[in-house]
Amino acid sequence: MVHVMCCMLTKDEIKHVAVLARIGVSDEDIERYQKDLSSILDYFKELEGINTDSVEEIGHITGRFNAMRGDNVSDSTEKEKEDILKNAPKERDGQFQVKSVF
Repeated sequence: MVHVMCCMLTKDEIKHVAVLARIGVSDEDIERYQKDLSSILDYFKELEGINTDSVEEIGHITGRFNAMRGDNVSDSTEKEKEDILKNAPKERDGQFQVKSVF
């Protein structure tokens, strides 16, 4: 199978993707990324053309359904809580205090 590139991304599109990914892209790299990312997107177009009607859908390949353990809550002793809170950079009202996210 010969891969033929059909749609080249523009320089502005490469710059936009770089902004979304929060990475810096030099002008020298833009041409290389144009070719590489366009090639990847073209390959996905090829994959879209494959007939998968006879393929059974699966969510995973292991055949396992629920391999997670139960969420068991247990009471901690005051000594255990104190030992845990010793690891906190800051503590307030018996809980870890962290910087605000928003």
